Amino acid sequence: MKAPAKSSASSSPAVSIREPSAAADPGHKPGERRSLDLFARLAEHEHEQVSLYYDPSSGYRGIIAIHSTVLGPALGGTRFWNYSSEEDALIDALRLARGMTYKAAVAGLNLGGGKSVIIGDNRTTRREALFRAHGRHVESLKGRYVTAEDVGTSTGDMEFIKAETDHVTGLIGKSGDPSPVTAYGVYRGIKACARYRYGSDSLAGKSVALQGCGSVGYHLARLLAADGAAITCTDIDPQRVKRVVEESRAKPVGTDEIYDVPANVFAPCALGAVINDQTVDRLRVEIVAGAANNQLAEDRHGELLEQRQITYAPDYVINGGGLINVNAELHGWAPERARSKAGEIYDTLLRVFEIAREEGVPSYRAADRLAEQRIAAIAKVRRNFV
Repeated sequence: MKAPAKSSASSSPAVSIREPSAAADPGHKPGERRSLDLFARLAEHEHEQVSLYYDPSSGYRGIIAIHSTVLGPALGGTRFWNYSSEEDALIDALRLARGMTYKAAVAGLNLGGGKSVIIGDNRTTRREALFRAHGRHVESLKGRYVTAEDVGTSTGDMEFIKAETDHVTGLIGKSGDPSPVTAYGVYRGIKACARYRYGSDSLAGKSVALQGCGSVGYHLARLLAADGAAITCTDIDPQRVKRVVEESRAKPVGTDEIYDVPANVFAPCALGAVINDQTVDRLRVEIVAGAANNQLAEDRHGELLEQRQITYAPDYVINGGGLINVNAELHGWAPERARSKAGEIYDTLLRVFEIAREEGVPSYRAADRLAEQRIAAIAKVRRNFV
């Protein structure tokens, strides 16, 4: 897939609202642009495009945010979540899309950053019409955005999307579930943190407080236990906790108690914004390294971790394995190559920590600089050939 010739992460932000029918709002003409109070949000995040699509027949309400296509087509998963408001859904899409741009850049992939969210109850069994509507939404962007699975979606959902567009990855029989590769990259990242912090990357005798025992957390726990780490875990789903306890000899705690567990590593592998004003001072760890996206509620919480001398593995660096997995599908890589590429997260994190030390900045800023340097270099090359 070829990215548009002219593209920049600093393009003027735009919202396009597409409605296949005016049935839900007879007073609104199809194609008419609504007045929104969210343009300040778009300007703040400097996205290239945000598309909103509503399909009343299926109840589909979807948002696709494209942050940048400088390095290539924007790739990012589809999150299905029951947001408390449409504004919350848009903000989540914006944050996640920007994170995907930086994740692809630091991983050395020729991809831009995007993300989509579907607003609703992800436990619904009426999925085909919903995800085919989402597929039509993806198709309307003509390859600028490629989707995959994420929180609340599955490989089966991707098959429904595939019926409407070719711009989808993570299909059954291909790269499939990205969680094992994501978990392996996080595991390698934790080992890099240990090497930076302790001088050795051995996890034998180290303790990990694992927040989230879903697909990635489960695979990560198995890798950590095999390396000799002691695990304390939590999840909102007791069955997930039970599986990790039984298979990885973990100790269970309550969902709120995980922040107070004394450990070497806190590994957030659930939803984002878990490092915030209420939790940052409670942490009793030396390293924060996990799979969750947007772990810092605000950038200043990265500063607070630095002040507390807690080593922080920037989330979009350490959790890049899932993106590497779907990139492998796009380019026909063998599974072994995807796993090997995810293993390079180890060296990337050590480079981030080196930049942070040399420039006297927190690690999250060092990661941003590494990503921005590559994006700027490629943007310059592309300008020279326009």
